[in-house]
Amino acid sequence: MAVEAGTRQEERVAGRVWTVRLDPHGRPSAGAVKLSCSRPACAEQRVHGGATAGRKAAIGHVNTHLARIRAGGGPRGAAWCACRAADCAWHTPDPTAVRRGGANPSAGAVRCGGPVVLTVYADRAGRLWRITEMCARCAAAISDCRVLDTAPPLSRTAPTGAGQALGKPDRKPGPAVGTVGEGAAAVFSDHAPSLAADATSAAGPAVLPRARTGSPAPAPRRAKQWGKIAQRTVPHDLEPDVLRLELIELGDAFRAYQQRPEPDLALLAHLHERKARAFALWADVSGDGSLRHEAKRADKAAQTTREMQANRGGQVAGDTASGNEPVVERLLTRQQAVHARTVLDYVAAHAPYPEAEVRLAVLMLTLRAARAGTGNITGQDLTGWLQDDAERVLQQLVSTGWLRLPGTVDEVMASRSEDPTAITVPTLLPEQPRPFGFGKTTRARISGWAQKVVGDRKIRKKKLGATARLLALYTAAHTRPDGRLGHPEDDGLHLDQVAAFCTLPPEQVSEHAELLIAADWLTQADTTQGRLRGQLTERILPLSGLL
Repeated sequence: MAVEAGTRQEERVAGRVWTVRLDPHGRPSAGAVKLSCSRPACAEQRVHGGATAGRKAAIGHVNTHLARIRAGGGPRGAAWCACRAADCAWHTPDPTAVRRGGANPSAGAVRCGGPVVLTVYADRAGRLWRITEMCARCAAAISDCRVLDTAPPLSRTAPTGAGQALGKPDRKPGPAVGTVGEGAAAVFSDHAPSLAADATSAAGPAVLPRARTGSPAPAPRRAKQWGKIAQRTVPHDLEPDVLRLELIELGDAFRAYQQRPEPDLALLAHLHERKARAFALWADVSGDGSLRHEAKRADKAAQTTREMQANRGGQVAGDTASGNEPVVERLLTRQQAVHARTVLDYVAAHAPYPEAEVRLAVLMLTLRAARAGTGNITGQDLTGWLQDDAERVLQQLVSTGWLRLPGTVDEVMASRSEDPTAITVPTLLPEQPRPFGFGKTTRARISGWAQKVVGDRKIRKKKLGATARLLALYTAAHTRPDGRLGHPEDDGLHLDQVAAFCTLPPEQVSEHAELLIAADWLTQADTTQGRLRGQLTERILPLSGLL
C-alpha cells in the first residue's frame, strides 16, 4: 500500500499557473501599457489607448488561454494545488489577525483539500489576472477568485488504463470552462440555478459542449460545494446541507442581480427576505451573533425595498386596490409619511404661540433641528415661509426661549446660503427626551417635502398666508394613494382636527380650502357634517403622504 501511495504521489504534477499583467509603458501622456504573460510562448504586447484598452486586451488574452485549456480537457484531477506550492501566499488575510499584528493566518488556517478546480483571479485595480489549478479550499480562501471548472475526482481503486480496458472513458465530462468578462473580477461562477440568474441575461451560464451522437447522456452538473455571500465564505461542511446550498445560491443570485441593466425591486425584496431567513438559521446553527445581526439587516432591507416599490407604483405593496390608482413617484414613502404626521402633531402641541405664522415657523425650524437640536437657516428661508412677518415671528421665538441664535435677529435675516446661521432648539438637544425616532435621511426627506409644500409655485403666486400653507401641509400629509383626503372608513378628515392644526375656527376652514382650490392644490372641498372631504390635484400627488 505504501509503495502504491508513493507511486500515485510521484505521478501528480504541479498545478499550472498563467499570469497576465499590465504595466505602464513609456510616458504617461502617451497612454500606452505593456501586456505581459508568464507563459514563455506569449510575447509582450504594447497596447495604445490607455488603461481601458489595456484591460480589454488582457481579458481577451485570458480568454484565449481559457479556450485552450477547455480544448485540452480542463483542469487536471492529478495536479497539485498551485496555491500550496506558493505557500498559500495568495490567500486573503483575516482582518482580525491583521489588526492584532499577526501574519497572514490563512496559509496555516486553511488546509488544502477538495477537488482540483480551475480558477481565475483579477485584482481590483485591473492590473493582474491569474489562471490557476488549485484545490477548492484555497480557492474559497481567496477574495475575487472565480471558479470556472472542477476536475473529476481521481479513482482510488482502479489503476490507470482500467477504464479504457473496459471500454469506458477515463474521465466524465465536467462543466465547461467559462470565459472572463470585464465585470467578472469579484464574482464566482454560477454553477447552480438561481432566481436572479433566471431573471437576467447579463450573467449567463457557460456554454456547454454538445453531446455526441450515440453517446450516453452526460452526468448532471454537481452542486457547488462552497460560495460567498455578504463578504462571507459559506463553509463547505455547513449543516444542514439545504442551508449551505441556499446560501450559495443566494450569493450567486445577488451577484447576478447586480449585473441587471434595470432594477427589479420586487425581485430584490424577495432576495432580501430569503437572505434574512437563511442567515437567521445560520446563526442558530453556528451561534454567531453577527449572523443574526445580518439577518435583521436583510429583513429591514426587504421592508425598505418593498416601500420603495410601493412609493414608485403609487400604492402600498400588498394593498388590495382595484388597480385604477395613478402611478406616481412620491417624495415620501409610507413610513416617512408616518414620521411627517408625527412632526405635525408634535408642533401643534408644542408651539409657544397659537398664531399660524408662529406654528409654521416652528414646524420648519423643527424639521431643520429634529436630529441634534441644531440646524442652519438663512434670511431667504424665513422670508420664503413668512413673507413680511418673518422678523417679528423670529423675535417672538427667541424671546420665549424656544429658539437660540448666535447673534441678533437682524444678522439672521441678512444671512445668505453661502453663510447660513446656526440655530439651536433647546427642547430638541440630545440630552432632552427624544420626540422623534427617525434617522438623518428621513429627516432630510421630510424637511424637503415640507419645503416643497410651503414653497409651491402656485401658492406663492397666489400669495397665500401661513394659515393656507398649514392647511396645504395637513391635507398633503393625510391622503390615500388616489389623493383623496382621510382614511376610506373615515370619509374625509375631522374638521375640528384640521381647524386646530391650522389655528382656525372650524367654520373658516372652508374659506381657506377654496383658496387652495384656486391655487390648483385641491380639486374640490366639502366641509359638511363635520368633515373635510376633498382630493389633491394630479400635480400635487407626488407630495402626498400615504395613509
